[in-house]
Amino acid sequence: MEETSTIDIKSINEKIEKESAFVDLLTLEMNKVIVGQKHMVERLLIGLLGQGHILLEGVPGLAKTLAINTLSKAIDASFSRIQFTPDLLPADVVGTLIYNIKENDFSIKKGPIFANFVLADEINRAPAKVQSALLEAMQEKQVTIGDETFILDKPFLVMATQNPVEQEGTYPLPEAQVDRFMLKTVIDYPKLDEEQLIVRANLKGAYEKVNPVVSIKQILSAQEAVREVYMDEKIEKYILDIIFATRYPDKYRLADLKPLISFGASPRGSINLAIAAKCYAFIKRRGYVIPEDVRAVVHDVLRHRIGITYEAEAENVTSEDIINKIINEIEVP
Repeated sequence: MEETSTIDIKSINEKIEKESAFVDLLTLEMNKVIVGQKHMVERLLIGLLGQGHILLEGVPGLAKTLAINTLSKAIDASFSRIQFTPDLLPADVVGTLIYNIKENDFSIKKGPIFANFVLADEINRAPAKVQSALLEAMQEKQVTIGDETFILDKPFLVMATQNPVEQEGTYPLPEAQVDRFMLKTVIDYPKLDEEQLIVRANLKGAYEKVNPVVSIKQILSAQEAVREVYMDEKIEKYILDIIFATRYPDKYRLADLKPLISFGASPRGSINLAIAAKCYAFIKRRGYVIPEDVRAVVHDVLRHRIGITYEAEAENVTSEDIINKIINEIEVP
């Protein structure tokens, strides 16, 4: 029995190695334009392969828009950008019915959501109605205009950016909406030498041209292949222990966290942590998941899924600190 399982893992490994060959090509192509920000580029690929969506948080000017635009060019996919403002309407996102006088009938004008890659810029500046219109598209991968429903093209990736909540004119997103994002990635300023390269490239004014190096067909095939990455039962148990420790910390020798957590991660957290770990293994060109894969993505998957109490805020404890404590306490398989 053991022999067949090793043969199976071997064949899965070979398949994944073949399927993931494009990852290096794609990363190289993106690095022509994006300096540093390796973490962000990796997370974009995880979101794309895991058929999820990404929330990027960082101050303006950190190449968030440039990153997703470059990714869509390297894949030869359609890209659209929606600038969220307080006066935006749902129709500005999904589209609307327009009355045609000549034909005495209504025709449908599709909105910018109809693209493979959608950048929802500064999502936390828009009213709730607009956010909920975007939500249907993200969750159901479909859009309803009038009485017609349209299925969105595949792949479909929403990358929303938000400025840190303390900034003027920003509103925190509701928990239920934030939960729809597979990953929340926090971006920091570039390092000094990286910023020097950014300044030089801008002063030259000549950006390298990004060429399409991967087809949409390859991406769709990779999305299927990611599901085949082998995950041992011990790793599944490890993921569930991490999630359950956010809900019942006292059962995991973490009773001191109980007053700091207002709510733990939902089952969506467990699903996304498992998928993200498989995607990470795929990017590393491996056909099986190891505990390091889970640890590599756990912060991005859980930082927006753990509610912190006023007590935690008073003590300056963030959801990151809570995740770190849980990771350090839970036994690695």
